[in-house]
Amino acid sequence: MGRLAGFRYRTVVRRLKSFGFSFDRQAAGSHEIWFSEQANRYTTVPNHPGTMPEGTLRAILKQADISVDDFLKAR
Repeated sequence: MGRLAGFRYRTVVRRLKSFGFSFDRQAAGSHEIWFSEQANRYTTVPNHPGTMPEGTLRAILKQADISVDDFLKAR
């Protein structure tokens, strides 16, 4: 298991908020679009029960231009 394993939707959203992201709109199915005015970036976050796959979380962080280390330090 990698460093990004075991994160739930709520934890990911809480940390995205600390980087200035806010809910923008509902996307297809259970996916949400989050936007940061500071960074002028969008990211798509799936709202599924259970833990988020590590690859999915890495893709979210890449879209948001947030490093893994910064994400892990955020509270």
